[in-house]
Amino acid sequence: QVQLVESGGGLVQAGGSLRLSCAASGRTFSSYAMGWFRQAPGKEREVVAAINWTGSRTDYSDSVKGRFTISRDIAKNTVDLQMNILQPEDTAVYYCAARKFGGSTKDFTVGGVDFWGKGTLVTVSS
Repeated sequence: QVQLVESGGGLVQAGGSLRLSCAASGRTFSSYAMGWFRQAPGKEREVVAAINWTGSRTDYSDSVKGRFTISRDIAKNTVDLQMNILQPEDTAVYYCAARKFGGSTKDFTVGGVDFWGKGTLVTVSS
């Protein structure tokens, strides 16, 4: 079992930055690939970033590429999402996710996630 708890959400102006963090517990966390999803009101949940179990490979959706950075600290059992140049369309609930294999955004389908966090709200004002 892996438990995931997100933090770091909040209100930020367009052009600003936020850093989300996901704290994981469970003995096998280091063997899981990790991802960040987001879900805006009235829209489907979508993956925005993924990282493989070693942290050696990262992948991003086109909508955030060049602005967001995913990283993990296996010793601290954390996965972070640094979000820069935020835009109003980035407003959403952001979810941390874990799956046993993979590490690209293509691997992280909603149905392919093994564990979810409860989410943290990010609001970007114009």
